[in-house]
Amino acid sequence: MNRLTRQIVSLGCIFVIVFSGLSRTEAEDNGLRRFDFEQVEMGVIFRLSVYGSDSDLANKAAEAAYARVHELNGIFSDYEGSSEVRRLCEVSGPGRPVKVSDELFTVLAASLKLSGETDGAFDVTVGPLTKLWRRARRREVMPETQRLADELKLVGAELVRLDPHNRTVELLRGGMRLDFGGIAKGFAADEALRVLRNHGLNRSLVDASGDIVAGDPPPDACFWVVAIEALRSRPPDQNSTGENITAPSLATVPRLKLCNGAVATSGDAYQSVVIGGRRFSHIVDPKTGLGLNQRSSVTIIARNGMMADGLASAVSVLGPEAGIRLLSDSEHCETEGYIMFAKGESNKVRTASSSGLTKFLIDPKPRE
Repeated sequence: MNRLTRQIVSLGCIFVIVFSGLSRTEAEDNGLRRFDFEQVEMGVIFRLSVYGSDSDLANKAAEAAYARVHELNGIFSDYEGSSEVRRLCEVSGPGRPVKVSDELFTVLAASLKLSGETDGAFDVTVGPLTKLWRRARRREVMPETQRLADELKLVGAELVRLDPHNRTVELLRGGMRLDFGGIAKGFAADEALRVLRNHGLNRSLVDASGDIVAGDPPPDACFWVVAIEALRSRPPDQNSTGENITAPSLATVPRLKLCNGAVATSGDAYQSVVIGGRRFSHIVDPKTGLGLNQRSSVTIIARNGMMADGLASAVSVLGPEAGIRLLSDSEHCETEGYIMFAKGESNKVRTASSSGLTKFLIDPKPRE
């Protein structure tokens, strides 16, 4: 599909890609045209925007990028029974290391490092808990206490042993299940952009439904512009007929400059459940095994999609204060964050941001 797309809607976050005033005619005068593609991969819509002079090359590059994402889904999918990560969980156990692909080893090593940096707020061993919580959300019933306690025993980065020399992974307890849902999509976006660049299409952007990775900016522009939908101040009330009787207000959030970097947003604006009068997010806290109570939308700007995706997931669990502290440490000095949150059932949306966010802002004084 080749068409000009200015607004991209994806899983609760709206990303508007702007060209700093550049019109399509001006781009074509420079010998470059914009080509847009979209395809469902990893269970979400992956959108590609590329500038080039040759439609055949653009189509060939997009096809190769999608093929790479599809290949990665075969490695990291928690849903596909034949995926590499599912096979790893079935075969490995105490004393049974398993040789894995470069991709799985790389992302798993990065995940374990991030788990250590976040005191377990990010943890790919959370698979047993996410599976249990999906079931609880479908049934709208809290998980059984004993079942939850049993699954918590299978969670923890210390339960994974890596051997870089032999590129093997050993899971130290039987029944463990890895879930890369909080980081693999960002890695896949990185890889898709790499493929586009290998085809000579450096002025490209990949939007993996909330994880955006950008290369060089559009012609005659200094950056891509990304705007993120604000966290709703509260869900609309409904009367007996299901009609909204209170329209939620929206905060105004800053527009961000993006060039040769990544931005990822993690939030629960559209995925939550009410059980026993309490609202729970689809985002699971690895320490409790339950969905988060605090509504939030976390946007992270980082040098690559894997880092942005993983940190957005981690900061969602950590909360605004600990999240900002994490982004301020030396390990993440090149990473910035913008957090919208509402504690408990509070109607008021508040914001927090890292000190270096200003250099990415187009609007110098964003309003709430």
